[in-house]
Amino acid sequence: MASYANQECFQSNDDLPIVLLHRLPSFNSPLKDILQPHFHLLDPADSPEPASSFLSCHAKSVRALICIYNTPLSAETLNLLPSLELIVAASAGVDHIDLEECRCRGIIMTNASTAFAEDAADHAVALLIDVCRRISTGDRFVRAGLWPVKRDCSLGFKMGRKRVGIVGLGRIGFEVGKRLEAFGCSIAYNSRKKKPSVPFSYHANVLDLAEDSDALILCCSLTEQTHHIINKDVLEALGKEGVIINVGRGALIDEKVLVQFLLRGDIGGAGLDVFENEPDVPRELFELDNVVLSPHRAIFTSESLEALHELVFTNLKAFFSNKPLQSVFQIE
Repeated sequence: MASYANQECFQSNDDLPIVLLHRLPSFNSPLKDILQPHFHLLDPADSPEPASSFLSCHAKSVRALICIYNTPLSAETLNLLPSLELIVAASAGVDHIDLEECRCRGIIMTNASTAFAEDAADHAVALLIDVCRRISTGDRFVRAGLWPVKRDCSLGFKMGRKRVGIVGLGRIGFEVGKRLEAFGCSIAYNSRKKKPSVPFSYHANVLDLAEDSDALILCCSLTEQTHHIINKDVLEALGKEGVIINVGRGALIDEKVLVQFLLRGDIGGAGLDVFENEPDVPRELFELDNVVLSPHRAIFTSESLEALHELVFTNLKAFFSNKPLQSVFQIE
């Protein structure tokens, strides 16, 4: 791995394009080794000097930045990079990046949604199946040796032909819909805008979507507008037999309210891959048979990570060659 310790401020004297690697010191990504032969990587996390002075030192030469996973990228940091034109986010969500500053500056951003869409959709559907059919509950029942003793395990319910509402019909949400159509489910969605080319029913707000759904699957980005988009009113509209699945961000749901609904039996079940204060998960959920939990792993498979690395490399090469970018995130 390259080290920038004790180096003077410089404009690279080789022919490799300069790319800034923005990461927390604890985030070690294989992207660095993959990109090193093709780009001159600047990595403040490898430098002994403060990040702000490192960035100021190299500011004029940095046109492209890779944001590793959910490393915060604030307006303060962006202001140290006046020549920045492109942010390549190695994540599907971009709530850790100051989007308003990017919009004002005209900075282009790409994210990893195309690399992660299929695996995230698989995980969302798996959570829905698990909640409905009590698969994890049955697994615990068998492993605990209860089958010969109690005989009967918790009864699940049919998933096929359910009315499923998808919140956020981006690439991941659309892949979820495609998969659920195969189960005979009726698909509807809520998104910032109606998508004319999509065969699913559109609802202008989440409350109406919940009223017409047996299950809600959250696939949208976390923004000021979507923070706690699932609240008491939405959960009441979903009803006692309703199921909620979240593969977006934890704060899309008012978690305290959801826990109370589940404990009281005011909602049918939940499949949660993300939480408001990760890795802390409300302990009240641990004993509930109608809740399935996973540790923020919906997007991660060996194949999706390989696709991510290829996407990051492709976008950087395209940018420095003045060619079209893939998976551009529309900042609104």
